[in-house]
Amino acid sequence: MLTRADQPAGRGQKLQASPVKKRALQAGVPVLQPRTLRDPEVQAQIAAVDADAIIVAAYGLILPTEVLRAARHGCINIHASLLPRWRGAAPIQRAIEAGDRTSGITIMQMDEGLDTGPMLSARELPIGPQESAASLHDRLAELGAAMIVEALEALQAGTLKPVAQPTQGVTYAAKITKSETMLDWGLPADRLADKVRAFDPFPGTQLRMARIAEPIKLWRARALALPSAGAQPGTVLQAGDDGLLVACGQGVLSLLELQKPGGRRLALADFLRGFAIQAGERFLSPPDPAADRPPG
Repeated sequence: MLTRADQPAGRGQKLQASPVKKRALQAGVPVLQPRTLRDPEVQAQIAAVDADAIIVAAYGLILPTEVLRAARHGCINIHASLLPRWRGAAPIQRAIEAGDRTSGITIMQMDEGLDTGPMLSARELPIGPQESAASLHDRLAELGAAMIVEALEALQAGTLKPVAQPTQGVTYAAKITKSETMLDWGLPADRLADKVRAFDPFPGTQLRMARIAEPIKLWRARALALPSAGAQPGTVLQAGDDGLLVACGQGVLSLLELQKPGGRRLALADFLRGFAIQAGERFLSPPDPAADRPPG
């Protein structure tokens, strides 16, 4: 089995094995963790397995041609979108951020392009109106696991038929960058609420105020179709147990779950008991609002 190198995690940033590595080791499956797949020695190790197919799920490294051709039936990818929409690194987050109401799984034959290979099967899954990237990820993972088993059974039976991806409707799910995490209050409230859901659990969205150096993290919010009475976007309209309401370019955003620097995620009432915010204060927007515009 191939998996990425152990990654630092937790407060101590100690190297930790991924769950899939732990499970493989428990089952006695050999694990290979190369830094790159372009090393001829690594490619030789993969070829020596003499696999029928290589199954790829959220691997995160570019597969060179030598690896794509190392198995008799090539590499088959479990991709968390309905291709050709949201090719690329962050399909789950970008779908929610863009306000999509459906996602899904595509089982695809990999080629040298970025998620451009022929589709072997696809299945749609609705995105709930308050669903986060975390919950959608888990539901898609369950669906993908079932679909890859079906695909392998069809492959063995010789009934798996590849279909070329449509040329229309192609979008790219770029990797999320830190510069995107600060909210642009000039956007409509519903787009900001979508972004908060999309960036939960990683990397989270940030709120900045002039009076504090470190950002507050916002984990849950809801768009309200309320007038902002001409207030400048980012202005706190109401702050209390009954709600923390902030003016947006259109509508109002109700902040529901926040986290102060060094703290933990808290419901609004608990957060405000340890971090007072007053009506009339203002959250800042990023210096370049265009950098925070969601994809479409």
